[in-house]
Parts: sequence; structure tokens; C-alpha cells
Amino acid sequence: MYTLSFSFSCSLHLSHFQAMLRGGLWDMVIAMVLFGIWLPSCFSQTTSPSQDGKIKFRLAGYPRKHNEGRVEVFYNGEWGTICDDDFTLANAHVLCHHLGFVEALSWSHSAKYGPGTGKIWLDNVMCGGSENSIEKCVSRGWGNSDCTHQEDAGVVCKDERLPGFADSNIIESQVRLKGGAKTGEGRVEVLKESEWGTVCDDHWNLQSASVVCRELGFGTAKEALTGAQMGQGMGPIYMNEVQCRGDEKSLWDCPHKNITAKDCKHMEDASVICNIPYMGFEKSIRLTGGRTRLEGRVELLLSTGSGVRDWGLVCGDGWTSREAMVVCRQLGLGHASSGLRETWYWDSSNVTEMVLSGVKCKGDEMTLTDCQHHSVVSCKRAGAQFSAGVICSDTASDLVLNAPLVEQTVYIEDRPLHLLYCAAEENCLAKSAAQANWPYGHRRLLRFSSVIHNIGKADFRPRLGRHSWVWHECHRHYHSMDIFTYYDLLSLNGTKVADGHKASFCLEDTECHEGVSKQYECANFGEQGITVGCWDLYRHDIDCQWIDITDVKPGNYILQVIINPNFEVAESDFTNNAMRCYCKYDGNRVWLHKCHLGETGCCSLGPSDLPGSIKHLMGMK
Repeated sequence: MYTLSFSFSCSLHLSHFQAMLRGGLWDMVIAMVLFGIWLPSCFSQTTSPSQDGKIKFRLAGYPRKHNEGRVEVFYNGEWGTICDDDFTLANAHVLCHHLGFVEALSWSHSAKYGPGTGKIWLDNVMCGGSENSIEKCVSRGWGNSDCTHQEDAGVVCKDERLPGFADSNIIESQVRLKGGAKTGEGRVEVLKESEWGTVCDDHWNLQSASVVCRELGFGTAKEALTGAQMGQGMGPIYMNEVQCRGDEKSLWDCPHKNITAKDCKHMEDASVICNIPYMGFEKSIRLTGGRTRLEGRVELLLSTGSGVRDWGLVCGDGWTSREAMVVCRQLGLGHASSGLRETWYWDSSNVTEMVLSGVKCKGDEMTLTDCQHHSVVSCKRAGAQFSAGVICSDTASDLVLNAPLVEQTVYIEDRPLHLLYCAAEENCLAKSAAQANWPYGHRRLLRFSSVIHNIGKADFRPRLGRHSWVWHECHRHYHSMDIFTYYDLLSLNGTKVADGHKASFCLEDTECHEGVSKQYECANFGEQGITVGCWDLYRHDIDCQWIDITDVKPGNYILQVIINPNFEVAESDFTNNAMRCYCKYDGNRVWLHKCHLGETGCCSLGPSDLPGSIKHLMGMK
């Protein structure tokens, strides 16, 4: 006789039902009857109204823009998050409406904007997209979740506000800090007509700096820096002779002069250091075995399964300079110079246990444990010699691509195959070129020039020394990096449609700002790199300065260029390493529009984000 005793709630997963179906005959029969009654009643319910009727929403997390972030919900007097289980774009649409935006562009899972705290208020949310409240969507109900904060959902809303919408939870900051080694410090940049620019340091003082810090949520300023001490910016300089009282809500509210070309140069960019509360983050991390305090094997103080806190190692698999950036920041040691995957030469500690693996940082996290990582340690290469290490530095390079130049120089060339043997040797052509009838025929190439500036505070140098460089006989020079730049052509939803060219270039100073001397030159096995204040020019007419679009059909695309894509060389800022343009290709001609810098990934770009002029050009309604 089969005796059953059940206590069910909506916290039971569908996976339990599937497991019963995989069991014996009696299990299957019971599952069909039981879940046929229970599942519809559980998942057809809508979220019950809040007890006090006051539900609020906000976007949180870091780094992010004002129209994206981790979704947080205020319910019954407490802020909490939403789990990403069953999350869809329709859910994101409803949440973006709550936040005052017209629609959602995309959504993110696995706590992309960092894990939240407190309650996980909603789970298994399923909206149709037209609901006027998240309460009308199907879910498990308030506070009923089996998720962790590593599953917090995020959204990216279209940066267009609903008419008449006002919400104090949405703070649209028009100022940001770039180039600083620590949180709350950097070069001041302000937003004007969708383009970021810098502030001239004439009359720059603590009162004006404090307005910037308060606008960013940091409180007062500790220092007001002049003379581009956090690196020189690019693009426009918007403000000069800023004279704040100190109580303004925004830097734009302060008296200032509009800039002219003769007034200021980027060598006069203003910077700030804000007062940051002491958090003691450095107490849970240390470096061991290094020659100086700026380098060593990374060790973390974490709680073990028994609840005892002890020191452990970080798995070196996949470790890059972005993870090293977070370690150096957490320790208060400035920028990262290198992220090391093997540290056998720093074996000076009795610590041997791996306590963290699969670490993947965006580079702006406050602590290493804020980065994505495995929930259970899994390291492919066992042994302390394969634990992660870092070398920190007071300064770092910062590469930026000149986006307008790409737009101005683009064109199509049908290049004969007999001129492409060197390019084929360096894998600069699409895979289909291998089946071409060499040397007859041609390849269609999307060509453009690019200029890469170093606006940081240290020279950009290859990770490998000269003894490891590769000689390319066809082009008669050494390549110091296997992959320096990716060139990709993507569909509007971010799918690659042309083989990304993995460009491995010779690095040198083509030109420099006035007063800066060239240091690096490729000829005669010279040292390679890009000096601070200099730039490397890749003309449209040199080999491999293209994307092979022979197999691409006419249509609307996104051109994407990413510098230092594998984070081989440390920089102070990786968010400006990617450039994207809208691209129209009609089979014979090509147009680029709206070339701009931004973080890697194209998911936030789509037809609804295009201005009317380019929609008309692309034949869209």
C-alpha cells in the first residue's frame, strides 16, 4: 500500500515534478494527479498587493548608467531584489515602466550589476509585457523564493522617459569620474547633449569639487586636483572657471564660463578625490611572497564550512588584469600592472587551499568577492603554484579609440586575391577565403583608419618581452601581442555576421602631443608600446586594417572595434576600449553613423534606439 504525507507550497520546483516522472509507474501516476491539481493553482496566481500599498522601484549596482542596473523593490518597508528565474524581456518592460522609462532594451541575469542584500521579494515572475504593475504578473508571491543574490535580475531600459513621469528614485547623474585608482577619485567629466566632456581647472577649488562628490553620492571632497593629475581626457572641454558656493545640487548649477578652443587644453583637466568612509576592505585580503608590498600571491580571508575564518588562495584560471584591478583597489595599492595566473615563484606561505575560483570582474567592484565567481570551488589546475597573483602600480595606461575617424574614413574595396597572400598568412580573411580559387578572384573588404590614443599616466607596453615576439616575414616586422584589437560586424541583436579579425599589430608612437617625445618604433627590432600623450595610427590602406565582408548580405549592422579585448595589459579604465557604429550596407556601398565609445557588448543597441535620419537611411519605419 502506498502511503503519502505531503506539505506543499509554491516553493516546490518544477524539477521535482520532472524527477517524479522519471521514477516508477506509481510515481508517475501520483505526479500527474498531484501536480495537475497543484501547479495551475500555484503558478496562475498574480502577486498579491502590498500590505501598505506603497511599492517602489529603483535601479542599483555598479558600474552602470542611470537607465540600467539591478532591480530593487521596496515592499513592506524593506528593499529587496527579484530573482532571474523565468525572467524575460516582457518582465523588463513592466519594470522599466515602473521606473519611468518607455520600454526595456534588454535584461541581465546572474547578478551582472553585483549581488543585492536583504530580501529576494519575487521569484519566477512571468509577465506578458502589457501589465500596468508587476503585481499583475504571475509569480510565487511576495517573499517566496529559493534563490540567492547571485541570481539577482537586472534591466537595461531605453533612455527615454515616460511623459510626465517623476520619481525620486531615479537619479540621472550628469557627472562621472574617470582615471582614478580608487573609488571616489578621478578626472571630472560632465554630460552635455549625450556627449561626455571635461572641466578646465581654472579657479577649481574644494567647494566645486564637493559639489561633484555630493552629486555622485560621496559627500564632501578631500582634494581638488588640477593639471590633469588623473590623466587627460578626450573630446570637448565644456566648463571653465567653475565657481560653486558648495551647496549646489549639480555642477551645472554653478556659475561657469563656456569653453573656447583657446581657453583650455586637456592638460588642464580638473580632478577630485572625495571623502570615502573607511570600510576596512583591505583586512580580508593580502599579498604574500612578493619582492615588494605591491606584488604577490593573492590570499583571501573567508569563512570555511565550519564557520571559521581562514586564509585561502584564488584559482588562477581565467585571471586577467581586470581581476587584478579589483585586488589592487581593495588593498589601496593603486592600479594593476599585471594579473598573474601562476605564482610558483612566490611560494612563501603555508596556505595551500583554494577558496575562490571562476572569478570574473567588471573592474569596478569594491572587493574581489563582489565579482562573479563559482558557488563551489572548481579549479582546473590544482596546486598552490597555479593560484592568482598581482603586481600593483601607482600609474596605468588608458587606451582610447578615435571614434569619429572610423566614421570619416570607411569605404569598401574589392581586393584581388593575388595581393592578399600576406593577409591570409596572418588570418586576416574570413574562413571562406581558404576555398577561394587563388590567385584569381577577389575579397570584399570593409576598410577604415583607426587612431589609438594613450590618455593614461603610464606607457602602454606589451605583456611579453622582446624574446617572445613573433616575426612576420610577409610584413617584415615583429608582432608583440597575439591579439590587440577585435574588428567585428554584428547584427542589430549582437550576433556576429563577419569573422572578427583578431588583429595583432606592431605598437609604436606615430604622433605625440606638443612637448611629448616619441619613444617606441617598430623598425629595427625596436621597443614597442604607446607613450602617454601619443597615439598609434593604423591607416585604412595597410594590410589587415579591415573586416572581410565577402559573405555578408546587404542589411543593417553594427561595426564594433575592441582594443585590448582580453585585458592582457592593465589599464586604468576598460569601459572606453570599445567603439560601435551603426552600419548600412546595400551590397555596393556602406555608411557608418553614430560612432561612439562604450562598454563591450551590443545588446542595448537596436532599431528602436536609432534616430529618425538613420532609420530612413536603413529603410526602417
